[in-house]
Amino acid sequence: MASLTSAKHITGEIDGIRCTIIESNVPKARMEFLKELMTCNRLEVMVREEARTDETSEPFYTIGVTNLVFNPVYAIYERTLHKPDGTVVTPAWYRQLGGDTEVPYYMYGKTLIVDLYE
Repeated sequence: MASLTSAKHITGEIDGIRCTIIESNVPKARMEFLKELMTCNRLEVMVREEARTDETSEPFYTIGVTNLVFNPVYAIYERTLHKPDGTVVTPAWYRQLGGDTEVPYYMYGKTLIVDLYE
């Protein structure tokens, strides 16, 4: 997912309303995940179905929020974005990675020195 690799603030229009684009060209499952996350953080969500290349292909979506100063990268790393259960969203959880998604981003994928000696 490119949404956390660049902090560039992208705006656009969805149904004639200016929005901060959260992610574009995502499948329906990812769109539903992001829509629920943004809605539970009290953001107004806008969704647009992208034009299909053919009728047999899976539809893709662009999802945005009407808050023009919102930036998902800053919200995640500043720990201001929360899951529906109230806990803080981690980058791993936002990306929907498997495994332990509660590990802080600066420790993700690293082995603790203590573990090496056990």
